[in-house]
Amino acid sequence: MPPSPLRRAWSVVPVRSRVTGVDAETLRRWLADLPPPAGYGVSARPLRYRQAPHLAAFCWYEDRRIELQVPEPFRAWDEKVYVRARRKPGRRLAFQWFSQTIRFRTRREVLRFLYCHEFYHWYLREVRGRKAAAETACDRFALAHFRARNQGVDWTAVLPGYNLPARRRLKPAA
Repeated sequence: MPPSPLRRAWSVVPVRSRVTGVDAETLRRWLADLPPPAGYGVSARPLRYRQAPHLAAFCWYEDRRIELQVPEPFRAWDEKVYVRARRKPGRRLAFQWFSQTIRFRTRREVLRFLYCHEFYHWYLREVRGRKAAAETACDRFALAHFRARNQGVDWTAVLPGYNLPARRRLKPAA
């Protein structure tokens, strides 16, 4: 049986990991049911923290790389994730923020959440041609997909303009 288009697409994405206990193939397997970022690589590295674990990741447009950081030493923790905002009435610019508290129990959950979040930044910039600074939209996408089993998901239907096997011209690095 030939590999699925999603598996073929992930096979050409360069994946690196410097996280203890998570090699590149394990990371690729954990991300296999999520949409791959065409033309970009994915790397994971440890995040040293001082007081409490937290989320940290970057989408490096110049280097064409999505970098995920896993807190080390790892322990389960709760993180407040902001999903939307509503402007408060009045002349002053002020917002009411809405959030969900998420419990991150494993390295896999952290890596998948961070990947979904940074992938959506990539999608907004490279596919939609928009500014990629939509934090609450990225968090909503990550919340919807990081714990779900996405085996049968048609990403071209979920993400307008995203074409899985096609190689596209990327925007020039800033």
